[in-house]
Amino acid sequence: MLNDVRIAPEVNSRNGQSVTFVLAIGTVRQMCRLQTNFASQNQAFNYLHKHRKRFEQLARERFALGQIEDGLIKLTML
Repeated sequence: MLNDVRIAPEVNSRNGQSVTFVLAIGTVRQMCRLQTNFASQNQAFNYLHKHRKRFEQLARERFALGQIEDGLIKLTML
């Protein structure tokens, strides 16, 4: 199960950094974006890794509820 998330750098945002990752949900690969208020991409990545299990759980819940906007599951900081 460790290989079910792929993380890719995201272009800088005016309101902080966002991190995009792909979550495997069964046979589906779903794009997810975590918006943070961190100034650096490295801080945003570290935050995602620190809370990875919780964000995966939230993304799976939103997927089950059909809360997908523009092909993405959008997440914000805890």
